Amino acid sequence: MKGSSLAQRGAAECLGTAFLLAGVVGSGIMAAKLAGGNGALALLCNTIPTGAILTVLILMFGPVSGAHFNPAVTIALALRRELPASAMVIYIVAQVAGGILGVLSAHAMFELPLWQVSATVRSGTGQWFAEFVATFGLLLTILGTRSAYAIGLYITAAYWFTASTSFANPAVTIARALSNTYAGIAPAGVLAFIAAQIVGGLVAVFVAAMLFRSDAPD
Repeated sequence: MKGSSLAQRGAAECLGTAFLLAGVVGSGIMAAKLAGGNGALALLCNTIPTGAILTVLILMFGPVSGAHFNPAVTIALALRRELPASAMVIYIVAQVAGGILGVLSAHAMFELPLWQVSATVRSGTGQWFAEFVATFGLLLTILGTRSAYAIGLYITAAYWFTASTSFANPAVTIARALSNTYAGIAPAGVLAFIAAQIVGGLVAVFVAAMLFRSDAPD
């Protein structure tokens, strides 16, 4: 990562987030086609590819950009002074653009209309709290382990133990609003999801600073 230019890091964040969204939305489309109306099976078919592709992408792009693919992660690492503010802006723009590109690619692969708006309502205090919990746990996993496998496994698990199926990512949330498929979220729910994600990430930074300090008091 130290030897990568800012352009290389931005490209890695864009491409990685694009593949992540292609994995999330594409596997959701395939799951809906093959599950025969079985909701649990469809969710499982969406979960496994998401956790798997995230692990692969972190291993691939981690040495280039740190493999954030998530504005909440980027903001957290900037607050910890592990990323300059100027790079933070580039990362977030690249992540949002990459997420949209990934959704468009998934639609193209399944011969669906490229531009869509989701009609899937995801709202309510339970969903918002779930996004707080999902993002809080994701950031703790990242800051506590820095392990691609742990992060992929966390997302795989969080799909099932959170009411929102663990978006935990503002770029993912924005992009999924542009897909009226299994993985979509109606635009009206986007801002509340993002707010919960950002707050969850910020709280995780605070908690991680206490938990993972080597000089923390007993």
